[in-house]
Amino acid sequence: MWGQTASICFLVLAVATGQAAAQQAAPPEVEISEPFVRRIVDFELYTGQFYPVQSVTIQSRVTGHLQAIHFEEGALVEEGDLLFEIDPRPLQAALAQAEAQVEVAKAAQWLAEARNERASELLDRRVGTAAEADTTRAELAQAVANVTLAEAQAETARLDVEFTRITAPISGRVSSAYVDIGNLVTTSIALTSIVSLDPIEFRFQTSEADYLRYSRLSRDGSRPSSRTFPTRVSVRLTGEDNWDRKGRMSFVDNRLDSASGTIEGRALFDNEDLFLTPGVYGRLRLPASGEYDAILIPDEAVVSDQARKIVYVLNDEDVVAERVVELGPMHHNLRVVRNGLSPGERFVVRGLQRVRDGARVTPNSVEIVLDQSW
Repeated sequence: MWGQTASICFLVLAVATGQAAAQQAAPPEVEISEPFVRRIVDFELYTGQFYPVQSVTIQSRVTGHLQAIHFEEGALVEEGDLLFEIDPRPLQAALAQAEAQVEVAKAAQWLAEARNERASELLDRRVGTAAEADTTRAELAQAVANVTLAEAQAETARLDVEFTRITAPISGRVSSAYVDIGNLVTTSIALTSIVSLDPIEFRFQTSEADYLRYSRLSRDGSRPSSRTFPTRVSVRLTGEDNWDRKGRMSFVDNRLDSASGTIEGRALFDNEDLFLTPGVYGRLRLPASGEYDAILIPDEAVVSDQARKIVYVLNDEDVVAERVVELGPMHHNLRVVRNGLSPGERFVVRGLQRVRDGARVTPNSVEIVLDQSW
């Protein structure tokens, strides 16, 4: 009886041990996929800031006491809108004086013309002298010049009166009034400022290495230069996930900054809703290559081994092999693979902690999805 019981226990233990060994020897399950192939353009990202295309500091052209302010601080103004008025009375008096001087000069000219005419007649009858005729002729020329001078002074006085009404030279958003009513305004005092808002400009700095790369692409014909072609760009603000704000390159500087080793670029963006404000920071996405067929994989499929980047690929017998790859930038939610992986090859997407080089696995295929919202 005891012998039969021992035999049964031994048999059960052997079966359990065999099942455990079989389970332990089963290849681990992993999720695999093939690379996503798509024709794309590489992009570089740059941090920059929005600036107005036009920015004007409003100053008076004449000296006088500020009489009135005709705008709401921080409001939108149109070109030609009246902003400030300076007390015009002293300048109007100066204008009246200048206009009177014009009449005096004209009277002197009339008298000089009459004297010159009489002197010329006397000289023709051989009664007067040539010296007298020359004198009257010179007096006439001086009188004519005095009229021109007086008229110029009157025009200056007239302009001074006009300049007491200070209007907006551009359309845009006005700042606060820097001077209160009643203060003496001089030509050196800033009264306010106006910045244009639509379109608006985004300025950023790119490195010497990037600049040289773009120049080589332009020389090879892979990508036109932003100096001669309005390269399409997009910008994303803080808190935004999409690149919906579209613009175009408008300027590349003519030299690199010797101190920072960078060169300035600018892009124009439409701003009809006036949401974008000068001073706001953003990230600009700039095309950095021509179109090419790219191999794309999820970033989670890449393993870092010191300086190497590794992807686990499967052969026809589902055996894993390490593959060193060269990576490129992100495209939407996927990573570009420059070298090391070919279209159609299977690679491990998930379950990397359960695989090793040369091990057999049980693959489960999954589909790579390109997230277009990025």
